[in-house]
Amino acid sequence: MSSQAKVESPLKMLRAGIAKSALVKVKNGSAYVGRLVMVDSTMNVVLSDCREIAWNNENPEVVADYGTVLIRGSQIVYIAINYEFER
Repeated sequence: MSSQAKVESPLKMLRAGIAKSALVKVKNGSAYVGRLVMVDSTMNVVLSDCREIAWNNENPEVVADYGTVLIRGSQIVYIAINYEFER
């Protein structure tokens, strides 16, 4: 008998993060912080209250405020749920 831990699918974990804060890093190097509204089967993501952020000397700063955005799943490098961002 194997005592391996059960691995949850990334999609299931993302869906559990709906209505929580999230950081989404995309392939062009940009990063977006907002409230996770929706995730579909191709990992397209909708964020509300979305802000683009950049790190300046290890400190994040807001580059732009967007409101609600759709980020295409094929462009996402990683997503962090429950990300704490302070201006």
